[in-house]
Amino acid sequence: MLQSVSRLLTRASRILFWPGVVLVVWGELRPRPLPVAALIWDKAEHFTAYFGLAAMATMVLRRGRRLVWALFGVIALGALLEVLQTFTGRGAEGLNVLANTIGVLSGFGVAALLLALVAREGGGD
Repeated sequence: MLQSVSRLLTRASRILFWPGVVLVVWGELRPRPLPVAALIWDKAEHFTAYFGLAAMATMVLRRGRRLVWALFGVIALGALLEVLQTFTGRGAEGLNVLANTIGVLSGFGVAALLLALVAREGGGD
C-alpha cells in the first residue's frame, strides 16, 4: 500500500514541482494578495506552499547532495521572493521567511518519513 502511494506521489511530484514553483512565485510577487489571503493566516499560506515544494523535491530526489541543495534552493527562493515583494508595493516580512523555512523543513521531514516507511516495508526504490 505505502509503496503504491509513494510511487504515485513521486510521479505527481515530478510533474507538479515546476508548476508549483511558478505558482508560488506568482503568488508572492502579485502586487496585491489574492482575496482568499484575507481568510487565511498569511504565515499558514507560506508554510503550506514551501511544505509542498520541499515534499515534492524530497519525493523525487530522495536523498543526497542534490536534495540538500534543492532544499537550500527552495529556502533561498522564499527569502529572495520576500525581498522582491518590496518592488511590487508589498512589504518584506522576516516572519514569512521563517514560515517558508519551517514549511521546507516540515515538508522534507514528512516526505522522508514516508520514504523511510516504504523502505522499511520492503518496497524502497
